[in-house]
Amino acid sequence: MKLDPFYLIVDSAAWIERLVPLGVKLVQLRVKDTPDEVLRAEIRAARVTCERHHCQLIVNDHWQLAIDEGCDFVHLGQEDLAEADVGAIRRAGLRLGLSTHDHLELETALAAEPDYVALGPVYPTVLKAMKWAPQGLDRIAEWKRRAGELPLVAIGGLTVERIPGVFAQGADSAAVVTDITRNADPEARTREWLAATALWR
Repeated sequence: MKLDPFYLIVDSAAWIERLVPLGVKLVQLRVKDTPDEVLRAEIRAARVTCERHHCQLIVNDHWQLAIDEGCDFVHLGQEDLAEADVGAIRRAGLRLGLSTHDHLELETALAAEPDYVALGPVYPTVLKAMKWAPQGLDRIAEWKRRAGELPLVAIGGLTVERIPGVFAQGADSAAVVTDITRNADPEARTREWLAATALWR
C-alpha cells in the first residue's frame, strides 16, 4: 500500500470540506470528547466530501463507528489498540494505522500487522502535552529500517520547511496538524504542502 506523502489531520468535517477540495488525498478525522451521534454525523459528512474528491479518509480512534459507517481506514493510538477488537476491524475490511513513540510501542504495533505505523513527535509539538521527547530525524531512519516495507508516517511539529529532512530519512508520509489549522491562511498553507510533497507523490 502506498500512502500519499501529505497526510492532513483535522478535527472536524468542516475542515475537510474546506481543505480537501484543494487537492488533499489523505486526511484523518480526529475528533475527541464528542457524543457518538455528533461523531457519526461528522464521519458521514467527511466521507461524502472525501468520496467526492477521491481522498482517503482515516478515522481516528473510533473504530466501531468507522465500521458502522462503512469507512475503510482507522488509526489507533496504543491505548486504543489495547482496547480495540483488531479482528473485528480486519473482518470489516478496514485498514489500520498505529501510533508509536518508543521501541516497545513499535514492537506492539508491528505485532498487530498494521497497514502503516506513525512515529512522533519528530519535532516539539504544540498540539498536546507529550511524555515523549522529540524523536529527531535519526529515529525516522531507524524506524524505517525496522518497519521495512510498511509505510512510515512522521508526525509532530512538521512544517513545509522540515519536509525534505523527514523524507530524506525514509518517511513515506508527513502528517500535519497545527502548521495548517493554526496558520493565518490555511488554504494557502495547504497549497504549499501539496507543492512541497509533490516530489514524493
